[in-house]
Amino acid sequence: QVQLVESGGGWVQAGGSLRLSCAASGTIYSTNGMGWYRQAPGKERELVARFTRDGRTDYKDSLKGRFTISRGNAKNTVYLQMNSLKPDDTAVYYCNLHTYYDYWGQGTQVTVSS
Repeated sequence: QVQLVESGGGWVQAGGSLRLSCAASGTIYSTNGMGWYRQAPGKERELVARFTRDGRTDYKDSLKGRFTISRGNAKNTVYLQMNSLKPDDTAVYYCNLHTYYDYWGQGTQVTVSS
């Protein structure tokens, strides 16, 4: 059973920063990618940033330069550093682990006030 545990969300004023963490546990034979998605109220879930199977990074274009995804020392751990946050960044942020299946964390709320 694979589980993803996220932390680091919260409330911040516009221009502030937050760092999200995600750790995957369980039996993971191979990983095709790991990263972050978000879903704002009334909108579809969208890619924020991810590591691909070959170690490259993909970002939502509009977030490049403000958000940075990184790996932890522990296997299957990723972080998302979010700087210069805007009210439009308000959403539930989900960690994703893509193997043969897609695994999702429970989500962590990020609220940016103007």
